[in-house]
Amino acid sequence: MAAPTPEPWNRDLEQIVRDALTTIRFGTVTLVVQDGRVIQVDKSEKIRINRAGHIDGSGI
Repeated sequence: MAAPTPEPWNRDLEQIVRDALTTIRFGTVTLVVQDGRVIQVDKSEKIRINRAGHIDGSGI
């Protein structure tokens, strides 16, 4: 008998994705899918320093 297939989406995964999206200003959130399931969530945030020396994420 085969093991039950895990749900492709659940509340825990939804919360992880929501947290990633709400804590990023400029950048990307990437879901890695294998066999129809999300196996990894990557968050890459961009931070630029403008000419006046201030940290700013706009214009990316």
